[in-house]
Amino acid sequence: MNKPVSGKLDVPGATLHYEVRGSGPLLLLIPGGAGDAGMYAGMAGILADAGYTVASFDPRALSRSRLHVPLGDQRVAEWSEDARLLIDHLSPDEPASVLGCSAGAVVALDLLARHPDRVHRVIAHEPPLLELLDDPAPHKALFADVREVFRAEGVGAAMARFSEGLMGDRPADRPADREADREAMELPPEIQEMASRMHANQPVFLEHMLVPFSSTVPAVDALRSAATKLVPAASHESRDLLPLYGPIARLASLVGRPLEEFPGGHLGAVEQPQAFAERLLAVLV
Repeated sequence: MNKPVSGKLDVPGATLHYEVRGSGPLLLLIPGGAGDAGMYAGMAGILADAGYTVASFDPRALSRSRLHVPLGDQRVAEWSEDARLLIDHLSPDEPASVLGCSAGAVVALDLLARHPDRVHRVIAHEPPLLELLDDPAPHKALFADVREVFRAEGVGAAMARFSEGLMGDRPADRPADREADREAMELPPEIQEMASRMHANQPVFLEHMLVPFSSTVPAVDALRSAATKLVPAASHESRDLLPLYGPIARLASLVGRPLEEFPGGHLGAVEQPQAFAERLLAVLV
């Protein structure tokens, strides 16, 4: 299995920690939520063995990447520029394929809209772009409430409110849910290593990412112009989670691209890395 080589890249206002393994065309994996480069540790080696230079990174303000400016609400445009600079650094002469999951998919879409010449393919898996929903108000209210609960009661209470709000309408006792729960208890050791870093990142996510990222209005016209490079993606276990599945399904319709189904749920890349990697390789060609 390919072992990662880590590096540092100075970008405006931050120094990014990144990890690279393998050789071949660049495949950049953008983490979501409070995750970092370790989010994709379970499948990075599989992708590298398939003939890609696989890179991921700790986004600014998270884990091993350092901010050189005061911490405030994070901006999608800054994160997508960080991704573009990392592509330029690792693959100056050729465009890269990009996978983004959750908040990372919000970043990947912004990257495609702003720099279509620097990407070959963008797989956007379940970006929570609430403004694409017919009625975003109740979901925006939930996310804002999660932030307020964090401010008043801390991480544990906020994450409990988040889970309660997302799962409130999900039918009980679905077999897929029970299977996903079992798999989540058996995360690959490489991903378990990230757990403490991810926990430390939760305050940044809850205070400075959740609301601004989910409130982002995507550049639909620019994405429509670059639609041949876009692979809208969602997992079958997320179908009844409207804030996660609904936005990318709507975007797929708006830009005229099919919605590709991936295994698992919202965290399929973490919980089912082998199956997720195989599906990713199938849509990259």
